[in-house]
Amino acid sequence: MPRSLKLFITGLVALSALALVATSFVFATRTDWTLGLRPEIGVPLSQSPEVNVLAGVAFWTVLTLFTSALPVQMPRGTFVSTSIAPIVASMVLGGPVAAGWVAAIGTSELRELRGRVPWYGTLFNHAGLAFPAIVGGLAMDLTRGNSPGLVGEFAATMLGAGTFFALNTYVTSTAVALRSGQSFRVVLVSDFRGFSINFSALTPLAWLMAQIYRLPDGAGAWATLLFGLPLYTTRLAHHRFVEMREMFTQTIGALAEAVDKRDPFTSKHSHRVKEIAIDIGREMRVNEAELEALEWGGLLHDVGKIGVPDSVLLKQERLTREERILMNAHPVKGAEIIAPVTKLAPELPIIRHHHEWYNGSGYPDRLMGEEIPKLARILHVADAFEAMTAARPYRMKPLSQEQALAELRKFAGIQFDPVVVDAFVRTKWAEGVSDPGRPIETRPVPLLSQAAGRMAQAAALSDAPPQSDPR
Repeated sequence: MPRSLKLFITGLVALSALALVATSFVFATRTDWTLGLRPEIGVPLSQSPEVNVLAGVAFWTVLTLFTSALPVQMPRGTFVSTSIAPIVASMVLGGPVAAGWVAAIGTSELRELRGRVPWYGTLFNHAGLAFPAIVGGLAMDLTRGNSPGLVGEFAATMLGAGTFFALNTYVTSTAVALRSGQSFRVVLVSDFRGFSINFSALTPLAWLMAQIYRLPDGAGAWATLLFGLPLYTTRLAHHRFVEMREMFTQTIGALAEAVDKRDPFTSKHSHRVKEIAIDIGREMRVNEAELEALEWGGLLHDVGKIGVPDSVLLKQERLTREERILMNAHPVKGAEIIAPVTKLAPELPIIRHHHEWYNGSGYPDRLMGEEIPKLARILHVADAFEAMTAARPYRMKPLSQEQALAELRKFAGIQFDPVVVDAFVRTKWAEGVSDPGRPIETRPVPLLSQAAGRMAQAAALSDAPPQSDPR
């Protein structure tokens, strides 16, 4: 575990414990409350208010245990469950102390009980919900007043739940970023959609659960159990969303692997290109949709090679002009193959333009500079580096990482976008590699005439540098 993550968890656990003790002490002094809790949370079991209140806390804790049992893991590593509903409901009924205890105890998961989560992860999971629940409960208590009415209480519930949601999202994203080395912004933005949908759907439901729970003579507790069905349906919707995305990614990966295996030298090439491109994208702070496009575009960038004959694809000698023209058609063929899949529309520019050169002498459309889609420029660098550092039929001895980086620097501003090359140098793929050049200042690319463009294209076909070989 990284030291920074250890310190973060230690501080969060200490802060949660302090907040729980402090709020329990402060609210215990309220004469109209019981044990620091609103009496509304109690279940009428006996003549003792303390017993009734503790029974109510136990009820919501058990309900939270069930909703926390099967969390759904989001794409960037955070987990989402429907436990926000009973936690917020206990916040409405019992106040911040009740929400803190319900969140601290009720968020135990089957993964923890089975020993699949290390002890520090278990501590974080509980503290990461308990502290936001207490703060959210305080925000709700400050705004609801003594007689808020339905509208006032609903507004206070949304504010308290929003505080809980925002703080929990921040804490969780920070921990995942520290654990995985990902950017905090990337983790936060990538899973924000799932969190926000969870919040928007479950907060009104939590408020409604609290209203039903208040039915007299204990009937409310039994009626509240009926909310188990919508909670399970919400959890199932999250699971289906993640499952469908994963299945789609696996299908794309299988197609990419099938293309790569036509040539024993390019096995896993597309997967490695994808990983490099994603890391470059993170360094360039692209948004989540663009990262997803790099992921799927990286896997599919060479799918057009399906239409290239083996005699050309596997040829060890230098390609003839006619063979190179045939090979250079694979980006267009790839885009044509993927075009009917509407879900992959953002990936089409990456597939079609990942062999365009920064100076306009690439293919298929001889775009230059900023005319080339940004994600295609990123993939071009990733593709070139991976190709140079792996064996190929036309070059059995791969370049070293130092040699490959030197080539990227040499052709920055000619073949590659200098900004992308600079971003690549900051990734783990260039870690510890001697960098022969300094960051190159981006310069406007002069417009070439059509004749000059044709001459540059002819030069690219006849006398291109080694890393430009499209195989």
